[in-house]
Order: sequence, then structure tokens, then C-alpha cells
Amino acid sequence: MSDQSAYQSVFRADLFAGQAIIVTGGGSGIGRCTAHELASLGAHVVLVGRTAEKLEAVKAEITGDGGSADVQVCDIRNEAAVGQTIDAVLQSRGRLDGLVNNAGGQYRTAMKTISTNGFEAVVRNNLTGGFIFMREAYTRWMEANGGAIVNVIADIWNGWPDFAHSGAARAGMLNLSESAACEWAASGVRVNTVAPGGIASSGFDTYSPEAKKKILGYTKTVPLQRYGTEAEISAAIVYLLSPAAAYITGSCIRVDGGTPNARGTWQLEPHGRSKPFEGFHRATLPKLLAGQG
Repeated sequence: MSDQSAYQSVFRADLFAGQAIIVTGGGSGIGRCTAHELASLGAHVVLVGRTAEKLEAVKAEITGDGGSADVQVCDIRNEAAVGQTIDAVLQSRGRLDGLVNNAGGQYRTAMKTISTNGFEAVVRNNLTGGFIFMREAYTRWMEANGGAIVNVIADIWNGWPDFAHSGAARAGMLNLSESAACEWAASGVRVNTVAPGGIASSGFDTYSPEAKKKILGYTKTVPLQRYGTEAEISAAIVYLLSPAAAYITGSCIRVDGGTPNARGTWQLEPHGRSKPFEGFHRATLPKLLAGQG
């Protein structure tokens, strides 16, 4: 998607110089892009996920571009593993300035078919795991030293049919973030969320054929008439981590092309007037949109 040789961030190159920032789910999609942008702005990025090979590949990309990164293999749902991961970061870097809770995932199914085990698994992946990482980051470092947390949720407004389990979990993460923003403010910790809409990322290729069909028709329901880019989500995350957002906590930035604002009483007009921001020099179209999926 981009032919640039380096990340084209809108932020200054030394914005996060000397800082250590954890990005969960850093091996692909939005997490990979965000890690690249933060590294391009001087941060040492800690890539967290369950698959070492994917994380190591992103680390190689970042270091190949001149950035600084390392890898921590960790299941965010495992309390002990999360604590060990944060301790390892503190031991190697001596600080933890930011946490991007991006890891998560879901599957498409009607609510009546969701088993209790399936519901609990999705909630643990999209809410409980993020809570564990927030709490451990706070108690082990940020309570005494301050910091910024950004939790990635989703376009959950007005419900999320066929994804009721994930919608419930991510709505919970929104409320959890709002609570933490108040409780942790006296420690100098800001907590915010970013809610992506339909973003052209590798996640598109993980859905069932039926879900992929719906994805291909999605842009007709979006006022801006297109998918978003990973770089557009990363820019919102980076902003909330930055000093420019020093007076922002407990808030949510929607990055969704205005999708929740579309109403049945209004006929959306097809257009090509919304030009995407494509700052990520290593971005590639998901196979679904490239005609291969």
C-alpha cells in the first residue's frame, strides 16, 4: 500500500526518545503498525504476543529500519506470565512509559449459538487479559512513576450483532478504562481508548467465507465510503500516548469513518473524496482486498 522507505509519521522523530512502551498483539495488524510508528519516533518497543516467530519477524523489520525493539512471548490471559513480562521489561529498560493493550480477537456467530465457554474465552481475551496487563503495569511501575495506557476496543456503539461476546467484552474495556482514568489520575497515569471501525488489516483474512462477504460490502455503510488504514489507528494511539494529550484521560477516539452516525433515514452517497493516510511504509493489503482471499 505504501512505497515509502521509512515510516511517514506526522509526529516529530524524537517524540518518545528514551521511553519504553509495550504493545500487545504486536506481531501483526494494528499492533505491528503501531510498534513501527513508536519505534520510528524513538521509543524502545516491547512486542508482546503468543507466537514468537511473528514477533521476531516484526522485531527484525523494526531493527532493520533503525529502530529499537525486543520480544516477550506472553499469553495476556496468564497472570503470572504478564507479571514476568513486565518485570523483564523493567529489568532490561529500567522503566515503562506506555502500554498499548491491542491484543484480542473474536469470531463471528449468532448470540444464540455462543457456548458459555466460548463467551468466557472471548471475554478473557478482550477484557480480562487487558485488565491484567493494566493492573500489573500500574502496580509494578506506573503507580509510582506515572505513564499512559491506551486500550484498543472496537466499533461497539449500538450493539454488535453476530459479535455479541466481543462487543460485551470491549464495552467492558471502555468502562474499565474510564474507571481507571479516575482511580489512577493521582499517580500521573492517563488511560484512554481507541475504537477502530473497519480497518484494512491482516485480521480480515482470518474470518469465515460468510463474514468475508459482509466485509467486502462494508464500505457502502460508511459515510467516508472506505476502509480505514492501520496507520490511521496508530496515529490515534500515538497521539494519546504523547504529551499533546496530557489533559486527556478517560476518553475514546473513534476511528471509524463515521459509521455509527449512518442512519436509515439518510441515504449515503457513493464518493471517493476521503483520502486515506498511509504512513506505514511496510503496509500490505489483506489478501481479501487484494483479490486473493
